[in-house]
This record gives sequence, structure tokens and C-alpha cells, in this order.
Amino acid sequence: MTNKPIMFTLDPIFLEKYRNIPEPFPNQLSKLVYERTYARLKQDGTHEVWWETVKRVVEGCYTYQRIHVLGNNITWDQEKAQRSAQEMYTRMFTMKFLPPGRGLWSCGTEIVNSRQLYEALNNCAFVSTDEMFKDPLAPFTFMMNQSMLGVGVGFDTEGAGSITIKKPKENTYTHVIEDTREGWVKSLELLLSSYFFGSNTVLFDYSSIRKEGTPLKTFGGIASGPQPLIDLHIKLREVLDRVVNKPISTTTIVDIQNLIGCCVVAGGVRRSSQIAIGNLDDREFGNLKNYEVNPDRMAYGWTSNNSVKVNIGDDYSKIVDAIIKNGEPGIIWLENARKYGRMTDQPNHKDMKVKGVNPCSEMGLESYELCCLLECFITNCDNMSDFLETLKSGYLYAKTVTLGKSADPNINAVQLRNRRIGVSISGVVQFIAKHNVNVLREWLKSGYEYLNQLDMLYSNWLCVPRSIKITTVKPSGTVSLLAGVTPGIHYPQSTYYIRRVRLDRNSHVINDLRKQGYHIEPEELPGSTRLVASFPMCVGEGVRTLQDVTIWEQLGLASLMQELWSDNLVSMTVTFKKEEQNSILPALSLYETKLKSVSFLPLNTTYYPQLPYETITKDQYLKMLAEIKERNQAFSGELVVGEDVRVDTVYDAFCDGDQCGLK
Repeated sequence: MTNKPIMFTLDPIFLEKYRNIPEPFPNQLSKLVYERTYARLKQDGTHEVWWETVKRVVEGCYTYQRIHVLGNNITWDQEKAQRSAQEMYTRMFTMKFLPPGRGLWSCGTEIVNSRQLYEALNNCAFVSTDEMFKDPLAPFTFMMNQSMLGVGVGFDTEGAGSITIKKPKENTYTHVIEDTREGWVKSLELLLSSYFFGSNTVLFDYSSIRKEGTPLKTFGGIASGPQPLIDLHIKLREVLDRVVNKPISTTTIVDIQNLIGCCVVAGGVRRSSQIAIGNLDDREFGNLKNYEVNPDRMAYGWTSNNSVKVNIGDDYSKIVDAIIKNGEPGIIWLENARKYGRMTDQPNHKDMKVKGVNPCSEMGLESYELCCLLECFITNCDNMSDFLETLKSGYLYAKTVTLGKSADPNINAVQLRNRRIGVSISGVVQFIAKHNVNVLREWLKSGYEYLNQLDMLYSNWLCVPRSIKITTVKPSGTVSLLAGVTPGIHYPQSTYYIRRVRLDRNSHVINDLRKQGYHIEPEELPGSTRLVASFPMCVGEGVRTLQDVTIWEQLGLASLMQELWSDNLVSMTVTFKKEEQNSILPALSLYETKLKSVSFLPLNTTYYPQLPYETITKDQYLKMLAEIKERNQAFSGELVVGEDVRVDTVYDAFCDGDQCGLK
């Protein structure tokens, strides 16, 4: 065993110059998102500033590389690593690329450094229920465990009919729930066991769970108290009692997973997401969000986006009416995902074990597989060379995440073999406005070729398999807000718009925002005590918007990215106007050989008060801007851990480019 120090640190002289460089936040919304979401509490009681967050993440990344290299007695070149880390630092500091939000929050912290929970660095996962007959509990405990780590999880309904729900025995015993993530998952396991195996009825003692509002030292945020778990147990018993002596159904599988999702996000302790994947001909699955048929599901059906697996040549008319009505289900061509990398290449059948997708449908995944995605902001790159070097830093971060092992052997069995990553691109429509589509084509082709060269080089050095796939297009979340670019390949709603965020009424930033001239008003929802802040935004002159483009142009851009860039999938929510709804059916038939996934969303022309996006004119934008003083100033006062600042409101849904969360 080596005696060399494991922890990697950046050269203090290099870091010194970044202490006084102005932070690169493009607007106050960007700064608000950073300070509320990613600035961690330090040991001295203050919170990180941007240069410190970047330092923590980069040093964490190269520490994990170093652990792997020294642990396997591979040559480690400290000088080369220092140069590489400084390059990553510079490109991350200037927001040419950023790790996923989970990486910004967890990388370089005790979550990974000491507890070795590498899952917390991954965006998404998938679990299949097709082998429930072997281990009925596994898909559900996996969902809860990963969701509590902040990982979005996809699941399918293939296990329907594989086991019979049993009535628990009348004999009871009491289980004291430990105040840990593992303790919560264990309680789920025990309750489900009583119904899956007909064992003794379990009663729970919640007294050891910390009270609501208690700070969570390791993960950050504040505890929700035991109530979300109590509610989960009550509702699961209600669901399962109704189906005793019946085979587990599509509905019951989704009910259990959705209720887990409700528990995890309750109280704002964790953010996660789900996607439920069913079969095209499963009418039961198709009615899951028909609340006239399933009124009980209204309380938790929102927890997952729902999509169906289809094959080339299927009859899409079975689902078009539902898509037109509410944008679901999404479409997944698993056959294409299994056979192809990029759609311009010949079929390679590398991914024949893929069972489903992650919640935003940009990654095809095997059961129990996790994935790390990150974003390169192509519109922030000065030239082709700059873009390629940015891709290198992004690649190195994602590849490093695959070096970490899990305590779950199911995860390791696939993760260590596939080493799947997703290097994504955001700001694409802004790039096209700045350059043109032909320039985009050249950058994409060169970038993909370069990434494959890097993967061969670094996989050989690290003595690990090459990544089965390496590129994707994700819809993005708060990370694109940090960089101030359009998310993924999505078109903005308009050139000038108001972006609204929800704030807790006790938020200390309220007074700061008012002093700076931002408009603050009460949220217009019955019983709400929150406030709404309005930010004037501009995506840049010449950028095409949803008002300008048809569904055909949106599908064409998705197809281009699937052809030349993404060897995984492309996440694209195609927004359609009312007069375009009859084009959805022929569009699906036309693009079924060009895409691996797609979803549709009706362009919302209905007025809701305080929409997250509101189109305004240039004059309105300039007027609002003129009223704002001291833009990009820091927020004063004490940061409140776990403070409720929501940029993802109830209207942000369908992975529409702002985030891929619960809806």
C-alpha cells in the first residue's frame, strides 16, 4: 500500500489570482441560484463563494483519480495532474463547462470523501422490475435509496403479474427506525416484505427520527421530520390492502414507486425525479394519469413523467390524443437505443442489454445502471480549439466519476463494466444564431471524434474499460441558469421575458432584491405564504424562439444532434401550437428511424397568474432593467440552510429545458 498522500490540492499560487476576479454570473438570477443551491457551509460558519466551490469540485475530482491510480499501483504524474486540474478549474470558473448540479453540491465533500457515496455524484439511474420474481423488494428499495441520494430514477412495469400480494399475518412486532437514509429504506423493505411474503405485520417506532428543521450536517439542508415517512407507510398499506390476493399490477408497481417519490421530496429535503415506462398496448398504464378513471392517483401521480416503449412501425394513433391533451406519454424507441450509437453510424448493437431510460430520456440504461452527465456550453466557447479543450475537461470529470464503486453489487456489476457517461451540450440555439448550422455540424463531428480519442487514451491509462457511450443531450436544469445559456437544444419561449422564482416569505434575500429594484409580490395561490420575484431576461438578439419555430424545425434539430453528436439519446420536448397537433402522428412515423426518444408539449396559451416565463417586449425589458440597481451584488445576511427558493414551479414540467423534476 502506498504511503503517498492521497488528497489532491491545487497550487495556492494559481488559486490566488481567482480570489479577486469578479464572479462570472451573467445576471442576478444566476447568482441567486448559486448562492441558494450550491454554496456550501464551510467549517468557519461562512458559505462558499464561487472560486471556492470550483476549488472544492476540482480538487475532489482529481483526488478520486489519485485514489484510483495509487490504489492500483499505476503511475501518477503530479505535475501533469496539476496542469490538467488548473485547466479544468479555469474552464469551470468561467462557465465553459459545469459538472451536474449533484457534482457541484457533493464533489469534494464528506459525502464522497469519507462516506464514499459515489452515487451522489450521478444524475440518474434506471431499474427494471422484470426480475421481481427473483427479488421483489429490490426495485423499490433501489428507488428509495437512490432518490434519497438525489439521483433521478427510471423504472418499468415489466414485473406486473410476477408476484401475488399477500395479507400480512396478524402477529405484530415493532421496529425502531434509525435516523439514517439506510434506516428509512429498511422500513420500506420491512413493510413491503409483509405484503410480498405474507410475514408478520410490522409496526414502526419513529421516535429516533430527528425533528423537522434540524440541520443535516453531511448532506446539507434541513430534516423534514418523520411525517413524510409516516405518510408513506400509511399510503402504502392503503394501496396494498386493496389488492391483497391479487397479482401485482402495472398500477400497483407505479403506485409504490410514486409514493416513494412523494416521501423523498416532501419537505424539500431532497430533489429527485422519476420516469415510469410502460408498454404501448397497456391500457392500464395509459390510464394512470386519467384521474377520472383513477381519482386516488391524483395525489401522487404527478411524481413521474410517463413514457411508453415503442417499435418502428407501431400504431402511434393509440397515444396521440393523450399527447395532444397533456403532453404524455413520451416516446422511447428502445430498439434504436440498443442498436445504434449515433444514428449516422452503422448499427453496433453495443447496448443490447439496455432496459430503459433515465427520467429525462437522454440515457439508455441497463437495470441498476447509474450515469453521470455534464454540460459544455458551446456558445461560451471562442473557437473550435476552445470547444475541444472544454470537452476534455468535461470528459475527465465524468470519467472520473465512473471510477467510484458502490456498496450495491447490482450497481457495480453494470457500472464498472459500462463506464457510461454523458457529455452534453447546452446553448445550441444561441450558437446557431451566433454562427450557423453548418458550423455547428463541424464542431459536433470534430468534438465527437476528439472525445473518442480521449476515451481510448485515458481508459488505457486508468486501466478501465472504454465507456460504452460518451455523449448525450440533456434538457438541463439550474446549471444552465448558472451559465446564463439556453438549456440543451431547447428554444426559449421568447427573446425577452420575465423569469419568476418562488421564495419563502422569510427569505433574507427578499429585502436585498427589493433594494436592488426587483419586483416582489405575494404568490397568487390559495393559502400560499410564498413570495414571487421577477427577473427581466434576454436570450440575445437573433435567437429563434418557440413563437418562431415549428415542430418540424425542433424535430430536425433533435435529429441532427442524434445523428452527429449523441451516441446515447437526445432529450427533446417538442412544443406544438394548436394548429400543429395534427402533425404529431405523421411526425412520429417520419422520425422513428432518426430518434431514440421524444416528448411533446402543447404550447400553453392559457393564462395562469405568475407564470414562470412571461413574454415581454424589448421596451418592457429595458424599462425593468433600468429600475434595477447594483446588479450582481452579493446577498447580505446569513444564508439559511435549506431555504425554499424554487426556480422549478408547478408549471415547469415535461423536461421542458428548465429542469427534469417531478410534475
